[in-house]
Formats: sequence, C-alpha cells, structure tokens
Amino acid sequence: MMGPRCPFLAPMPLLPRWRYMTEDAKAMVRRGAVSALVVVLVLLVFRSLLPWVALLLVGWWIWSALRR
Repeated sequence: MMGPRCPFLAPMPLLPRWRYMTEDAKAMVRRGAVSALVVVLVLLVFRSLLPWVALLLVGWWIWSALRR
C-alpha cells in the first residue's frame, strides 16, 4: 500500500499544451531548445580549451614584453 500522494510532486509535462500550440509557437520552442543545446556544447568544448587559451595568452604577453 502506498502512502498519500503529494500534489506538488505529481509528474507534469514540460509543455502541457504542446498539442494546442500553434505551429509558430512550436517552432519557437524548438529553436530555443536547439539554441540551448548549442550553448551547452560550446561551453563543454570551451571548458576543455580554456587552459590552452590561457597558456597562449600568457605566452603572448611574455613574448610581447620581451620584444620591447
């Protein structure tokens, strides 16, 4: 026997009215989801490249300082 259900924990769809949305609204939601996915992928790539970029920047600063 299960205990009483909490109404705040009931599963809810992210887009409860998807089937009632216009095609334009659906397209906007899809574009937003694709944009969010691209941002996450770019952040993952840049996160792994950030130490190399920092190293190159420090090297460039040292090189420009020694050139003077």
